[in-house]
Amino acid sequence: MRDYDVAIIGGGVTGSAIARELARFRLKIILFEKEEELTFGVSKSNSGIIHPGTQNPANSLKGRLCVRGNTLIRQTARELGVDFKEVGELIVAFNESDTPKLLSIKKEAETLGVRGLAVVDKKWLREKEPNLSEDAVAALYAPTAGIISPYRLVYDLSENAAKNGVEIHTKTKVVNIVESGGSFEIDSTGGRFRSRFVINAAGLFADDISKMVGVDYFKITPRKGEEFLLDKKREHIVNHLLFPLPSKNTKGILIIKTADGNPMIGPSAEDVDEKEDLSTSDTGLKKVLESAKRMMPSISEDDIIAYFAGLRPVASAGGLGTPSLRDFLRSSLRDSLWSSDILSSVAGEDFIVRHEKSVPGFVNVAGIQSPGLTSAPAIALMVCGILKDAGLPMRRKLFFHGHRQKTIHLFAIPFSKTQKLIEKDAAYGDIVCRCEMVSAKEVRDAIKRGAGTFDGIKFRTRAQAGRCHGSFCTTRLMKILAEELKEPVTSVTKRGKGSEIVKGDRKNG
Repeated sequence: MRDYDVAIIGGGVTGSAIARELARFRLKIILFEKEEELTFGVSKSNSGIIHPGTQNPANSLKGRLCVRGNTLIRQTARELGVDFKEVGELIVAFNESDTPKLLSIKKEAETLGVRGLAVVDKKWLREKEPNLSEDAVAALYAPTAGIISPYRLVYDLSENAAKNGVEIHTKTKVVNIVESGGSFEIDSTGGRFRSRFVINAAGLFADDISKMVGVDYFKITPRKGEEFLLDKKREHIVNHLLFPLPSKNTKGILIIKTADGNPMIGPSAEDVDEKEDLSTSDTGLKKVLESAKRMMPSISEDDIIAYFAGLRPVASAGGLGTPSLRDFLRSSLRDSLWSSDILSSVAGEDFIVRHEKSVPGFVNVAGIQSPGLTSAPAIALMVCGILKDAGLPMRRKLFFHGHRQKTIHLFAIPFSKTQKLIEKDAAYGDIVCRCEMVSAKEVRDAIKRGAGTFDGIKFRTRAQAGRCHGSFCTTRLMKILAEELKEPVTSVTKRGKGSEIVKGDRKNG
């Protein structure tokens, strides 16, 4: 049995951010991910918005983590070479009577520390967002909102964590956890491991993991959001992230400017029972399209090139806003950003980030829905503080490799640079995916970095993400994957076992 200081369960953006932050210290760390590759859980459906903190209660943990994460993500992006673009956000009102609501949101966001907020009028909107509906009368402008690739952020965080010594085990499902002599024995599909501390960042399955150690005060309810990707030719239809006035359960149907150029509309919000229900529906499309067209009438169903759904892990039931949680927060969070007075009335669907004192060494990081991507770097720092308070020696390494060379993407660089790359390596001129301008060199590099499936390649390079949905590049991708993995093409899958692209002959394999 192998021994570790910290075991992290969950390989999404939260688990990967925690792994990288802990890698700064002299610790033996392991990360488990049950899926074929990292980011194949909740993070795969993230819209990539870096929220400013305008739509979270000032007395919430997620609000404080969001505002701090909005600042930290810039440094993280620079260090890892991930493209971050500060595009700003508009919360749009269509009736004069809604202006007081914008002012109320502004006041609460300023309490959280959101910078640069302003309520803008119809004239400003006509100039800055010419395709916005003429019915829009005002909006709350938050300049610090941004966009990033959620997939590439996860891969770059985890790759950097691994470079600094973190062991990452994919296709490894945790099936049981047992306390034993001041540590935890973790049974998984990849064997048995022992760790002094366990960080539960298991997303939709965080409640199941927590129950393994007898902590069951919260439940994770999947909230499905259907989103629809528009053709890249519509890239300039929107200049900012556009939000309607929020409701109780959702920020509403958005028009999203994405890091890769394709605008996106959605998501819907529907609580479902199944944690793997990623189906889309005609009803969802109708609802999203109608709401998006209200903000921007020129959007058409013909613009849509892809339908998909994601599930947000909503934490509910006991523990949230109770005296025990408030007492924990007061005693454990030393940073001035986490002052106890702002957390005194936390209630509802807040993040759960806490050391479970009833099970010393077990830390829950659960209910991390929106704005979880934004908050991830701040959550990682918070977890480090919790572990230190819980008695884990946090001695910094003499050398921490915090930077990585920026990954080359032909779609993101001018043609003059592409020409120079081709002169050095002709494989950059071998275009595998025409829609997204992805070369054979980029695909092979992605596989060397860990992509072993079609989705793994798509998330890293954008091959197959264009209007033709892989009609042009599928055969080439299969051949390249088979060559690099030294496996037959019949072993190539979309996202792991059971999703093979082609089937072999039953007699000849």
